[in-house]
Amino acid sequence: MIIGFIFLFILWAVLHSVTAGFGMKRLFRQRFGEKAYAGWYRLLFNLFAIVSFTALYLLIPALLPHTVVWTWQPPTIYLAYAMILIGIVGLIASLWVTNIWDFIGVRQVVWYLRGAKGEMPIPPFTAAGPYALVRHPLYFFTLLVLWANPVMTIGSLIFYAAITLYFWIGSYYEERKLARDYGRPYTEYMQRVPRMIPFTKLPRRETAV
Repeated sequence: MIIGFIFLFILWAVLHSVTAGFGMKRLFRQRFGEKAYAGWYRLLFNLFAIVSFTALYLLIPALLPHTVVWTWQPPTIYLAYAMILIGIVGLIASLWVTNIWDFIGVRQVVWYLRGAKGEMPIPPFTAAGPYALVRHPLYFFTLLVLWANPVMTIGSLIFYAAITLYFWIGSYYEERKLARDYGRPYTEYMQRVPRMIPFTKLPRRETAV
């Protein structure tokens, strides 16, 4: 059944990547228009991502082994709880910094329904808060919550490893769009701040003249 889960995960990853890709967005624009795309696509994409990911997650008990690999016992279990708490707080802070309504797509829908003129403005680039720690804090803190699971089964291990790999690969493609949208400020940000693992970016030395 592990092979079945891997197949479904790859299928989910492909569908998620396709719906986030330029090709699908271009088709949506051609079919419904630029204004409808700017107003609705983000929210529809997030709804699809939530529903499809939830369905995949609910299949884990049926498809993956329940054998326990490790468990956190007192006092180390409190470290796991602390990591989970830090992860949750970090996720909330990351959404707060970037404006959660932008991230979900609600602001875009409101803009569309109000009949605003012109193009939907791109959200301002920010390197504050959790984004000063890593370039993808939503991925980092999600993985922190997952990997701090006090009871790790084979099924959980496979699922978390797959999610980690997908986040890492997906971040490369996501940054291509961000670099295109924000230009030099984002490329300089990429040089300063690590991708997903904090404190792994060494400061660049100034070249002596």
